[in-house]
Amino acid sequence: MSQTLKPERASILVSVRDVAEARLALQAGADLIDAKDPERGALGALPVATVRAIVEAIAGRAVTSAVAGDGTGTDLVSAVAAMAQAGPRWIKIAVGVAHDDTLAEAADAAPGRLIGVVFAEDALDLPDLPARLAAAGFSGAMIDTRGKHGIGLRDLLPAPKLSAFIAACRSCGLISGLAGSLRRADIPALAGLGPDYLGFRGGLCRADDRRQGLDEARIAEAVAAVRVLRRADAA
Repeated sequence: MSQTLKPERASILVSVRDVAEARLALQAGADLIDAKDPERGALGALPVATVRAIVEAIAGRAVTSAVAGDGTGTDLVSAVAAMAQAGPRWIKIAVGVAHDDTLAEAADAAPGRLIGVVFAEDALDLPDLPARLAAAGFSGAMIDTRGKHGIGLRDLLPAPKLSAFIAACRSCGLISGLAGSLRRADIPALAGLGPDYLGFRGGLCRADDRRQGLDEARIAEAVAAVRVLRRADAA
């Protein structure tokens, strides 16, 4: 698979914490394999060496991404530059209230590869954010949830707000993603809004616990659900 996301019904992103999980996600058909540490919250970064090993194990057979950090107590620009050396196609960072100059510097550290993440719990003007990120040199934007206690994205933001965010990303030439304690049952409603990808971790793990291992059957079911929607669109 090319290291780009296709302009079609949402692809499935699966967050993995090591090479073994990355291989399992690939085997189950994940479109995008995202390296992050589930023990460290929504945007916990893995060591650069671990990300490099994941990218090498995938070897271009799926798109790869990696979290560079949540921006708290971290030199954002240095974190992005270090993660870029590991080789993932996309690098994700929390943007929050970061100054535009800082965002531009971070984008310059990984040209054409940076994805800005905002949290649904924060009072941000979502439709205006994509233009701000595009101006800073970002390639995409996504919404996630900071809390990982069973309250999902659809509990926090109504469909019209999510749809407006996706439309704003599209108008700015950014890829878009939705994540946040998603379950397989969320796929039809969220995929129908037109994001480029839907991000999963806990909903595809054993016992719906993001700290436990991924369940290959659950990943395959999520991938199959998206493929059914794609076939329906093509009919």
